[in-house]
Amino acid sequence: MARPREFDETQALKAAIDGFWAMGYGGAGTRDLAARMGLTTASFYNAFGDKRGLFLKALDLYLKETLHQRIARLDGLAPRDAVAGFMADVIDRSLADPAYRGCMLVNITLDAAAVEVREEISAAFAQIHAFFRRHIQAGQDDGSIAASQPADDLARLFQGLVLGIRVMARTAPERAVLEGMARPALALLDPIH
Repeated sequence: MARPREFDETQALKAAIDGFWAMGYGGAGTRDLAARMGLTTASFYNAFGDKRGLFLKALDLYLKETLHQRIARLDGLAPRDAVAGFMADVIDRSLADPAYRGCMLVNITLDAAAVEVREEISAAFAQIHAFFRRHIQAGQDDGSIAASQPADDLARLFQGLVLGIRVMARTAPERAVLEGMARPALALLDPIH
């Protein structure tokens, strides 16, 4: 019979998220991660298998606490309000981090060693695209968003803008700069009357 875990998995995963965020995927060694998590190396391997297994569990928690909560909160809004709300949330989150670390997903994507988790990162980015596509298409259908560009193209534009804002916040963490990036894209949604 397996021994019960003697650590708080959620807290350990949060420590792992911070480790991946700080060191990247390639730079985060299993010993470093285990130490951050307060685990022995043996406990680390027993609980998570390997670094990839840990990353996938940490990514799942990260997405639940960030993207999935944001989507759940915004999905009930009018289409344009949902898109604008997503952008405002990204800006607020970027500025709320005193270390201006940017987005863990973006940072990991730029890590050459992260090739073994690329598929999972792509799936997370696809969720952002799907959110924008769904709301832009709904707005085009009800006339609250301009239909001058395909919804899929606009969704990719906003997805790219989210990633760009998260990167820009690392070097220019100023609300005026980040809102200035979002404002012209949001104006593209305005229907012409």
